[in-house]
Amino acid sequence: MSMIRHPLLLLGVNLSAIAASTYLLREHHIYNLEEHEARMDELEGTLRGHIGLIEESLDRIEGKATEADRGKKMNEYYSKRGRDEKSQ
Repeated sequence: MSMIRHPLLLLGVNLSAIAASTYLLREHHIYNLEEHEARMDELEGTLRGHIGLIEESLDRIEGKATEADRGKKMNEYYSKRGRDEKSQ
């Protein structure tokens, strides 16, 4: 019987191929998850910045806040960003 047609050799080759492809797919999936998280963090920062600008404009239009209050509010928006993930 030929070495190529030996059942244990075929089983070993198949299991090795499955294990290697599973490992590579897992690594690719982890990389994609990290990239997605980085994009979402960037998007969150952008949205928080826009929300801050909109609220600042509303306060200015309504004449509610002073310059010091606006700066304090903006700092709250940006400093809150890191705390959201830790509280969950």
